[in-house]
Amino acid sequence: MVPKGPYKLCTVNKVPERAKLVVGRFIESVKDTYIIVHAENAARLEDVKPMCERNHPDVLFAASMWTQEESDEIQRIARETVPGIKTMAIPQGLQAEKGPDGVVEFLKERWAGLIELS
Repeated sequence: MVPKGPYKLCTVNKVPERAKLVVGRFIESVKDTYIIVHAENAARLEDVKPMCERNHPDVLFAASMWTQEESDEIQRIARETVPGIKTMAIPQGLQAEKGPDGVVEFLKERWAGLIELS
C-alpha cells in the first residue's frame, strides 16, 4: 500500500524540542500508512498566525500544556488563517500524566479520523 500524503503538520508547543521529539515518534509510527512532514512549531500564541501564513499546513496540533481556552484560540487562529486546516488539541495534562508514549498513542488513535473528515 502506498502511504497517503504528504501532510504538512505544524505544532504549537512551548517546548519546541519536546514537540519535535513527540511528533517525530508519531510520524515514525505511522510512516507505512501516512507521509507527514513536521514543518514548524510555534512556542507562543502570537506566533500561530505567522507560522500558518508561512507554511499553509494541512494539520495543526496544540500541545497538552495549553489551557482549554488557549487551545480553542490556537485552533481558531489556524482555521481563520488556513481555510480547511484540520486541528486537534491534545488534552490538557496528557503529557504530564502519561508522558510522550501517551501523547503518541493519542495521536495515532485519532489521526485517520481527523484527516479523513471531509
